[in-house]
Amino acid sequence: MKILMVLTSHDQLGDTGKKTGFWLEEFAAPYYVFKDAGADITLASPQGGQPPLDPKSDAPDAQTDATRRFKEDSPAQQALAHTVKLAGLKDADFDAVFYPGGHGPLWDLAEDKASIGLIERMFAAGKPVAAVCHAPGVLRHARAASGAPLVQGKKVAGFTNTEEAAAQLTDVVPFLVEDMLRNHGGDYSKGADWQSYVVNDANLITGQNPASSEAAAHEVLRQLASRPA
Repeated sequence: MKILMVLTSHDQLGDTGKKTGFWLEEFAAPYYVFKDAGADITLASPQGGQPPLDPKSDAPDAQTDATRRFKEDSPAQQALAHTVKLAGLKDADFDAVFYPGGHGPLWDLAEDKASIGLIERMFAAGKPVAAVCHAPGVLRHARAASGAPLVQGKKVAGFTNTEEAAAQLTDVVPFLVEDMLRNHGGDYSKGADWQSYVVNDANLITGQNPASSEAAAHEVLRQLASRPA
């Protein structure tokens, strides 16, 4: 079982002068779900190397059991510090792909041709494609085999407009995840703000927010376990 996790390389929060990147819980929780299931995990990013961490996700009030475990796990920290370049990877080498969120992906992965192509090919091959929180933004330009938006007519979730408003970043982000998914024809639904909410449609798995990351990872494993040998 080979799982690819794709993280952002973008660290600038628009024109605010503040830093962004990936959200720690959204990486750590799925990472340990996969690791504890015996998966072979590859970490990648557009630029390779250490992906930028959103400093807010490292605050004391943002810590979880998974993030605390990560802080004591030197091998995991080393793996994260040496992500491989996404453009050099072959989708045939992986059974599933998982995109942690954070605001960073809205700027780079949403527009990254290597990422878009990877998503399209893996989805077409029936392999689980999962994204949580802001990471469903990576589906913005992905297309189905018909040429229609990949999310068109599919059940999807992602960071809500009200959650973005609560973060006071509505006017900073390049696009709102909820609006994008709706405008591309996605059958968008959501749960209560900040509560775990995951939907799947065929092999497309999307989660609403950081609290959804562990459940989304378990759905990836469930789908992999149900695939024919």
